Amino acid sequence: MRAKGRAVGLQGQTLFQDTIFALSSGGLPSGVAVVRLSGPQTLETLRRMAGSLPQPRVMRHARLRDETGETIDTGLVVFFAGPASFTGEDCAEFHIHGGRAVVGRLLSVLSGFPGLRQAEAGEFTRRALAHGKINLPDAEALADLIEADTEAQRRFALANADGRHQSLYEGWRDRILTARALIEAELDFADEDDVPGAMAEEVWPDIASLAEEIAAHVAGYRQAEIIRDGFRVAIIGAPNAGKSSLLNALARRDVAIVSDEPGTTRDLVSVELDLDGMKVRVTDTAGIREAAGTVEQEGIRRSRAAADEADCVILLIDAGAPGAVPGAVPDDVLRVASKIDLVEPGARAVVDADLLLSVRSGEGMGALLNRLSSMARASVARHASLVPFTARQAEELTRGAAALRAAANVKAGLEVQAEELRIAARALGRVVGTMDVEEILGAIFSRFCIGK
Repeated sequence: MRAKGRAVGLQGQTLFQDTIFALSSGGLPSGVAVVRLSGPQTLETLRRMAGSLPQPRVMRHARLRDETGETIDTGLVVFFAGPASFTGEDCAEFHIHGGRAVVGRLLSVLSGFPGLRQAEAGEFTRRALAHGKINLPDAEALADLIEADTEAQRRFALANADGRHQSLYEGWRDRILTARALIEAELDFADEDDVPGAMAEEVWPDIASLAEEIAAHVAGYRQAEIIRDGFRVAIIGAPNAGKSSLLNALARRDVAIVSDEPGTTRDLVSVELDLDGMKVRVTDTAGIREAAGTVEQEGIRRSRAAADEADCVILLIDAGAPGAVPGAVPDDVLRVASKIDLVEPGARAVVDADLLLSVRSGEGMGALLNRLSSMARASVARHASLVPFTARQAEELTRGAAALRAAANVKAGLEVQAEELRIAARALGRVVGTMDVEEILGAIFSRFCIGK
């Protein structure tokens, strides 16, 4: 995102020189469309289009006109005076009819006013960050909230926007800065009588402890991954065990080819499920057997890799022909017997499986879904606790913890230790947005939609 100039607005707050606008209410057509503005030309734009200014934070019905006086549409107009607005600047919203022609005409008229331009992805939120209305973790949590597909993702995003992360990370950074001050004072003023020579010895135990605190915090990132990306389930088994049929039944549509011919599935096929508010990603894999061609062998290799990376592995067994799967199978697999409708009722008791099911009759499908839902929820049972909620945060915190461990090594020498503390402080600063901000803002706000 290109750098923007700044100016001082009517309310005295520092603003960007240009005023941005965008459709913020989603796809068209719709019953109502919301077009928002932010910047120093907001008030003048309202006067030119609505004829007069509405009272701040009070919606007013208005006829919106173009430069020639022709009516664009009638709708509601609301004005938010900066700095008491989302972006910290003067902001306004036009609530109009959600037809494509109506919205297109309004956007075209706005683009013709001097000093106005279309907003870029995430630019409203970026201005809010620049004016101190939100912090960087809040902005990342907001991106998660916009992208949330499940109830668990929604709750997780809201929990991460309450300011606790910012307080925790700033507290850690303050401890590092305090240690840096003491160490650098000893380095720079070692000859002064009022600087104790043993000052460094008091610092390192706390630094070592802080490194472990951060590492323990980062270890919880897997919980955030499961909530955001889904609880990963891999279905493995011998050819013709019914893996593709099970995936289709779970997805309630045909997503995988079903055939009696062994080796039909050559690549990974995945579907996403919403189980009681939890995102669960289920992957069908190639049947695992000894005799296989070159392409099928690659499919089997990918099957084993998917099983290694999964949070849950379903070992699917044909209840009528329970053949063994070649090679090592994880000990903690969920053994599921399929095609149970083809097995005599009296023979079911001898089937070695945790669950019995039939895709054709639906028997046991509810039990499997309940088991997967319970396992997914158990995997994130501690998600209410504070954990890093983005990969960026986890990476910076990991870098900071490594630097702190290096700093705590007294054999390295005071100058090297001071440098490691500086690296750690910069890493924590990048997490909260106080250091090297421009390096990371583009990546963060590219996740946002236009108009947010």
